[in-house]
Amino acid sequence: MKSWKKKFILILTFGLIFILPLIGSLVKWGGLPAGYGDFPAQKVENDPGFSLLYFSLAVIVALFITLFLVFPKLFGFKNIPESSTEPKLKTEFPVWFWWSLPVLGISWFLMWARIKVHISLEYYTFVPLWWAFILILDGIVYKRTNGFSLVSKKPHIMQLLAVVSCFSWFAFEFLNFFVIENWYYPNNEVFSNFGNVFWFSLSYTTVLPAIVEWYLLLKTFKLFRNRYRNGPKLSVSRTFLLIYYVIGLILAFGMGYYPYLLFWVLWVALVPMLSAAMALTGYWTPFTPIKDGDWSKTVLFALATLCNGFFWEFWNFGSEWFHDSMPTNPNYWKYSVPYLDKIHIFSEMPLLGYFGYLFFGINCWIIWLIAAYVFDFDADFEVKG
Repeated sequence: MKSWKKKFILILTFGLIFILPLIGSLVKWGGLPAGYGDFPAQKVENDPGFSLLYFSLAVIVALFITLFLVFPKLFGFKNIPESSTEPKLKTEFPVWFWWSLPVLGISWFLMWARIKVHISLEYYTFVPLWWAFILILDGIVYKRTNGFSLVSKKPHIMQLLAVVSCFSWFAFEFLNFFVIENWYYPNNEVFSNFGNVFWFSLSYTTVLPAIVEWYLLLKTFKLFRNRYRNGPKLSVSRTFLLIYYVIGLILAFGMGYYPYLLFWVLWVALVPMLSAAMALTGYWTPFTPIKDGDWSKTVLFALATLCNGFFWEFWNFGSEWFHDSMPTNPNYWKYSVPYLDKIHIFSEMPLLGYFGYLFFGINCWIIWLIAAYVFDFDADFEVKG
């Protein structure tokens, strides 16, 4: 298949991810859904509330995922012999690690403390906090790999990750309209309309770089490095991929037509549609290594997103917890999740919602690959050394 045809299929599929929920929503409501176009998203109506049946089904799925991650041997994974000694870490932390520590500390303090001068400094804490955190993670990777990290070896990849991250999260914000705002931002009047777009654009640059840094960090630990590398070998036929693709199309339409029942499709529909389109056109996907029994890349990227999700929720929760009233942080968000909003450990996110981060990470990786294939740039963020 010619390169331009392959790219056309990827672009078309990516477009359908936005068109199909819109069509489903137009059919459902006879027009655009409530709250469509508000940026940042606002809460426009109450969700259906708790459902014991829906919650129970979600718990079963969560338990299955937990068993898979914690006890992979139950699913056919075998140990890979590895040296019992880790290489000696002779490299010191890089300079950007030390520079980032005070930036993180000051931003964190200002985000939670709400110190006012002439303006609330809390407004501007999210971006420096998260970029400092990303550079700290990179510094830890640098030390644990004796000098091999994204910043030190592939700074251009870090820049591309930031750009793709910005546009990809706008895509999720758009899809959020069709599930009637699973998350929303109460402080939508902190900035002007242009200010909101500008500030949130900067904020969205942090998503992919943070996840990738966590992935690279997890790989430096023996506990994770080979845990999922020798598993069941799964090879799928072209017919399976076509069926998988069609299921994705149906789910994308259904997300708009059944916004509450299928709210979770926002995190799932991209996987069958885009990964099937990539596989059918001959591109590498995060699932390609599984045919040889290597699940490590996919699983570790999902776990990396879960690790980062903890900090997303931790800093967000603290924005409200340490204030008597609603925080003024424009990046502060709340959830309106139907059926599952029970059991909160410390955060706005219900406990079962954390499992969504596993799928969200794979979505992010797939979008990154799509961008690389369409615009012909290097998608390899692995740093070998």
